[in-house]
Amino acid sequence: MKHAAGQPVVLTDFIPASGGATTEVLITGDNFSSDTSALKVTINGKPCKIVGANTKQIMVIVPKRCGSGNLVVSIGKDSVVSSAPFNYIFTRTVTTLAGNGTAGYADGKGADAMFNFNGQSWFRMMGIATDDKGNVFVTDPGNNCIRKIDAAGNATVLAGSPGHGGGDEGQGSTARFSIPYGVATDAAGNVYVADPGVWHIRKITPDGTTSSLGDAAQEPWNIAVDKKSGRIFYSNPGNGVIMELKSDGSSETFLSGINNPGGMSFDKDGNLYVSSYGDQTILKFKAGTWERSVIAGTTGAAGFVNGIGAAARFANPWGLAVGDNGMIYVAGNGSYGANVDESIRAVYPNTWEVITYAGGGTPGFSDGIGGLAAFNAPMGVTVDKNDVVYVLDKNNNRVRKIVSE
Repeated sequence: MKHAAGQPVVLTDFIPASGGATTEVLITGDNFSSDTSALKVTINGKPCKIVGANTKQIMVIVPKRCGSGNLVVSIGKDSVVSSAPFNYIFTRTVTTLAGNGTAGYADGKGADAMFNFNGQSWFRMMGIATDDKGNVFVTDPGNNCIRKIDAAGNATVLAGSPGHGGGDEGQGSTARFSIPYGVATDAAGNVYVADPGVWHIRKITPDGTTSSLGDAAQEPWNIAVDKKSGRIFYSNPGNGVIMELKSDGSSETFLSGINNPGGMSFDKDGNLYVSSYGDQTILKFKAGTWERSVIAGTTGAAGFVNGIGAAARFANPWGLAVGDNGMIYVAGNGSYGANVDESIRAVYPNTWEVITYAGGGTPGFSDGIGGLAAFNAPMGVTVDKNDVVYVLDKNNNRVRKIVSE
């Protein structure tokens, strides 16, 4: 029952060929070992828990979030790689982080909190962002304020006074916002807000102190911060232009000719991704040269279809976020437009394969797994450093959370 050191380790098969976290996989072959302390089995470099073994079989448990990849069996200096990959199936669980479905204002934990995302049918905000401490920030235009939700689901006001609109600077409740739509964070945890009600670009420090960075040159709906360079950008869907806010408070045109730019987000390498609401596509602008390419969807072809690159279809894509792993998340626009998309879609980096991450084509409300979950106008999306996705679910007046394992 001992491994013959220096002799080939043979891996002939493993079953099942696919599964999710905690799936038990039986590996068969030869020249293994009954000494489990001497064995190491990995998928994508992530170690599997070894349940038992002999020289011809090993039973392991698949680790969480390892992804699809070949199995590697190592015994001392000897190792073998499976000829076929294990197909990892992610389970994406949607829950409610905060909110109870009723439009209004209340601080509190989970369902005790209330937001006013749909107090006006024309609200088109996509403002949701995270920081590295696990906090989620959302624009609450019906309450004229910016809300903060901590990792436990406790919702409070970061800045602004519910029911009191304006553009005054201050700390916490002494500050005023009009119709905050866009929100972003920088590497230091500061929050940036685009407020089309007063055409201001605002900064909020972690203690809730606001300051104006400049008057916008166009009505600002969305905002993005390149965390690599610290540069700030804002946009309005109506004129197809993305503006850069300069350090002196002035603005200059950064990109133009985008048919109704919606969400925008930078990846860790400084590439910019934008959802084109008017063209039904997802665009990439290469860092440095800002060369434009369509990575998913076909210009002018609306629909709700998964596929690779141009084979995919979007229905008026709105909010957009990019994770540290390069995955791009796109929020459906709900009932706006002829084709209904009440989902969060995901675009894999480099391959540009589009999948439905959670939700579907029918509006509603339900927590659940993948397509069993339901949203109602999920207009904003963000992702934290742990790849947990958060959704501003407008017509449900809730902030939703998606954990993929």
